[in-house]
Amino acid sequence: MAQVDIIDDQTLRITLGLDDAVTMVQLAGREQAKYAEDIITIYEKMPGFAFTHFCFYAYDSASLFEHMLGMDPKQYMSFSLDAPDSFFHALYGGMAALYESAKELAGPEPGRETGGDVNDHVPR
Repeated sequence: MAQVDIIDDQTLRITLGLDDAVTMVQLAGREQAKYAEDIITIYEKMPGFAFTHFCFYAYDSASLFEHMLGMDPKQYMSFSLDAPDSFFHALYGGMAALYESAKELAGPEPGRETGGDVNDHVPR
């Protein structure tokens, strides 16, 4: 279970484990329409961060993360996240399993990695 330690009034330390990744995947699966954009973003962007260095705030994909924590880390000036590699790999695998259905729920968006080009929506 996620552990959130308040270091001081500006700093948090968040510790996650494999079970937290499973919780996030289960939540995303139950509420795919609500978290479709998070699912898509996490699946598409995690490889660029070598999986284990992924930041939920790099592409505004933190709503699932914050719901799992039960709080909003942005209320603090900084936070650290400690999690084993298994957390990130399990999260990626879960998002991969939900990716195609999340894309259908989210609908088309120019530039999304659908095999097309970011400028596909521009007439040539």
